[in-house]
Formats: sequence, C-alpha cells, structure tokens
Amino acid sequence: MIPFREGSPLWGGSSFVELLHRVRPESPPLASFVLSGGGEKASPVFSGGSSPLPVWHGTTVLALTTRTGVVMAADRQASEGYQVADRAIQKIFPVDRTSAVAIAGAAGPAIEMARLFRVEIEHYEKLEGVALSLLGKANKLGQMVRDHLPLALQGLLVVPLYAGYDTRSGTGRIFKYDAAGGRYEEDTFHSNGSGGLFARNVLKMLYRPGMEEAEAVSTALRALYEAADDDLATGGADFVRGIYPLVHVIDRQGVREVPPSDVARVLEEISTNLKRRVTP
Repeated sequence: MIPFREGSPLWGGSSFVELLHRVRPESPPLASFVLSGGGEKASPVFSGGSSPLPVWHGTTVLALTTRTGVVMAADRQASEGYQVADRAIQKIFPVDRTSAVAIAGAAGPAIEMARLFRVEIEHYEKLEGVALSLLGKANKLGQMVRDHLPLALQGLLVVPLYAGYDTRSGTGRIFKYDAAGGRYEEDTFHSNGSGGLFARNVLKMLYRPGMEEAEAVSTALRALYEAADDDLATGGADFVRGIYPLVHVIDRQGVREVPPSDVARVLEEISTNLKRRVTP
C-alpha cells in the first residue's frame, strides 16, 4: 500500500498528478514512452518529431455560451491520416457536476488527459474538503497541458477545450489553451480541431449573446455540419448507422447530454432547410 501520510516522500499534497510524478518520477502521467516489450526494458517509440506508429486524431469540438450556461458539441470521427479510424469516438468528458472538457488532437493522450483531469479534481476536493472554482479547475488543466509539452513537440499535440457553469457568477464560461499550457477565456464561442476554422466561421455568423438553449444547440450542430462538409477529418451525421455528434448542455442543473434522437431531429431540419435553399 502506498503511504499517503503527510511528510512521506510519496506525499503529493492535494494534487493527484504530483503524486504520480513522485511515485514514478521516470515516467510522467501522460507517458512519453510506449511500452514495446514490457518491463524496465521498454523503450520510447517517438523520435525526430514524428511517430512510426499510426496515431488516431480527434477533430472538431466547439463550445458557445447561452443565456443560462454553455453548450458543447463534437463530431464523433477519429482519423488516421486520410483514413477513418473510428466513427463513434468519445470527445466530450464531464469533469464534475458543473463542467466538461472536449478533446482535439492525438486521441490517445487527449483521452488520457481528460480522464486524469477528472481524477485530479476529485482528488483535490476530497483532500482539501472544498470545491475548486471554475477558474481554478481551468488553471489545473493548463498545468497538465504544459506538462504534456514534450509529447506535443514530438507530434502528439493535445489541445483541450474546457467549459462550465460558474456557480459564483451564475454564467457559462469557456477556456481555450495553447500547446504550452497558456489559458485564455472566451466569453462567446470557440472551436478546436481540424474543422475548427470552418465551425468558427459559422459561429461568427449565427451566434448572438443570450441565446436560448435550443437555439444554441441548433447553432452548434449547424457549425459541425458545415465543418464536416469542408473538412475531410470531421465526421458528419451518419443516419444509416445512427451515429450523431455529441452535444452537452451545462447550466445550473449540471452537465447533461442531449439525447441522440433530439440531435438527429435537429440535423434533419438543418439538412432539409439547406436543400430548400439550393432547389431551383
């Protein structure tokens, strides 16, 4: 059993990430080595800024503020070069009752970071007995992105998007990051990933302050629809397989996912409206 008592060489304080650093100082939590044979003789597989192994990438995620909170959305496709690696990957992860993180970039490290971030927040709050503010959580995530920088320089870039409902101000807030862990706040909307630019252009045209939840969900799905139309790596709605973008609403009531049936209905309306526009 690992001794967690204060003063122990393994004591990591209220940070679970710091505890992992102390337990395995030679291997950071977001491991920069992939085991190729197991045991102590495992060797790194990344060198020269590129990886000889195929790496999956998550693509387009976005968030926009509403009158009551935040709406987050993401496509479901993971790409491997010019191929589809997975059609139904998870890209939005609830962190706690009032916030969620969306991942874009190298899928493996990004998913690991999102899950570790959730554990980090739980660990801190259990040891300290108080909940971190939304800004404090955003800063924690920035530290994790900064710790990931060595892997980002090797081509495994992870760029998360964090959003939540701030119980202190009663508003939705969005935080974006650069590869070095820099944290920046957006008070309207933002999108990441290979289709992020196309989605952001749509959000610029359709977003307005104080949007109601239903309108914001429709706007987010329209942005993903256009991103999938212009970006090869962004997956659109698959009505045959029943695979649709993920949409989460975050407000005073907590984090909740919009049912796939509702997402499908909105996408059908968007598709129908666009067909009417191009019909002679």
